[in-house]
Amino acid sequence: MNPVGLITALGRRVSGCLAGLGMFTRMLFTLIGNSGIVFKRPGLVSQQIHFIGNYSLLIIAVSGLFVGFVLGLQGYYTLSRYGSEEALGLLVALSLVRELGPVVTALLFAGRAGTSLTAEIGLMKASEQLAAMEIMAVDPIRRVLVPRFWGGVIAMPILAAVFSMVGILGGWIVGVKLIGVDPGAFWSQMQDGVDIFKDVANGVAKSIAFGVVVTLIALYEGWNAKPTPEGVSRATTRTVVSGALAVLGLDFILTALMFD
Repeated sequence: MNPVGLITALGRRVSGCLAGLGMFTRMLFTLIGNSGIVFKRPGLVSQQIHFIGNYSLLIIAVSGLFVGFVLGLQGYYTLSRYGSEEALGLLVALSLVRELGPVVTALLFAGRAGTSLTAEIGLMKASEQLAAMEIMAVDPIRRVLVPRFWGGVIAMPILAAVFSMVGILGGWIVGVKLIGVDPGAFWSQMQDGVDIFKDVANGVAKSIAFGVVVTLIALYEGWNAKPTPEGVSRATTRTVVSGALAVLGLDFILTALMFD
């Protein structure tokens, strides 16, 4: 390829990325601007919270339990080198509340709920249900996208809290029941070392930010999917990949801002 063609291809790729970013941002402001239906018809949002959150609860709880098991084992082996086994509860709690709870929950959320949202919107587009709504003077953004957006934003921090809670329980089972760490030291170190504002509140803020980003990516990909089976499958794949990369990149930025 000659230099002119290379520069042309690069410019086309950059302009395409900028156009996609602009459409993504425009959708975010459109969803926020049409959020009045949330207060007029809260049942639509509660249905989506049940669909997104309740059906994701099992995988979140089981994953949190096993992550807690692993943290209990690895944390004990690390702390035992320095004679600080009593700080195992603090290590498990801070690891889950600050990082692993919001991040792993967001990754699982993108893989389970995000793909479901993308496939649902894409199939509605492929079967012309969205076009039929427009013909009947029903705004599909207000009726379809907005409830799902706020359902994902609300469900995400709840799922992250469940993940962290079950993970701490898993660390307690391994550390106290199986290994023999003193239970009083396990809980007292956790209570003394975990700050409600610096640790818990920042973890909740992370989970809300992840919920906004992952849900918005899922809806964006479904809304812009080609109305074919192949187009819907590719949009579903892009939701997982883009959601995971966005969560990891945003986690670094938020961590740098919160815990500097």
